[in-house]
Amino acid sequence: MKEAPLTWLYAPGDRPSIVAKALLAGADAVIIDLEDAVGPDRKEYARSATAELLSEPPPLPVHVRVNALDGPLAEADLRAIAHLPGVFGLRLPKVTCPADVVRVAERSAPADGGAPVLHALIESAIGLEHAFAIATAHPALHGLSIGEADLRADLGVRDDAGLDWARARVVVAARAAGLAPPAQSVYPDIRDLDGLRASCAHGRTLGFLGRAAIHPRQLPAIEQAYLPTPQEIEHAEQIVKAATTEAGALALPDGTFVDKAVVEGARRVLDLAGRRG
Repeated sequence: MKEAPLTWLYAPGDRPSIVAKALLAGADAVIIDLEDAVGPDRKEYARSATAELLSEPPPLPVHVRVNALDGPLAEADLRAIAHLPGVFGLRLPKVTCPADVVRVAERSAPADGGAPVLHALIESAIGLEHAFAIATAHPALHGLSIGEADLRADLGVRDDAGLDWARARVVVAARAAGLAPPAQSVYPDIRDLDGLRASCAHGRTLGFLGRAAIHPRQLPAIEQAYLPTPQEIEHAEQIVKAATTEAGALALPDGTFVDKAVVEGARRVLDLAGRRG
């Protein structure tokens, strides 16, 4: 399974000063957005400003969300952005089929290697139906997640719980493809940190790992929600200790028996805890 960032921070590509602040805000990765966050009359400027910024490697991984693949702007985005030294990855919006991923992967691969990693956003019913095929479309694809606003509109879903089946399906598709667990979609109300925490807790129960943010103030809540608690770490340590000292069936001090899958899960908990020292 490929490790992915825990916190992602979006920044609009037509606001270089905001992007500069985002790079210092404490996220694991920054996403420069050329799509939804940029108005039609600012697309060209956003592209050129992003290309200038990423002409040199930034201090942390930067992904660029290009414009919709079925529109006229995506090709110009890829031509200007894909091969820059500061681009770690490309986020592909509104992916509907494996061919979308393959086309971008082939378009983005330079002759000498070093192509950016790709991340597909599932934002429609047809994309959801093809989730596993998309996840396995090309080795350059390292991540899968949901664009919930667009998917909600496409499905006609009003209640948040109506997206849970779609969320779970994308989690399963990513895991089956050997990808890291998906990060949650953005939480749009930057003032409602309690709601964000509750939403992250729910996402964690569905198998998500980490989340995209639209404001730096959301980052601590996301990190806290997704890092293991002291109790979870202690329990994982007990399981791993038992696995290294016993053969066959493993029994914890409380009498609980655990198997190989539980041990592997405990090791993942400790690995995740180690990501923040």
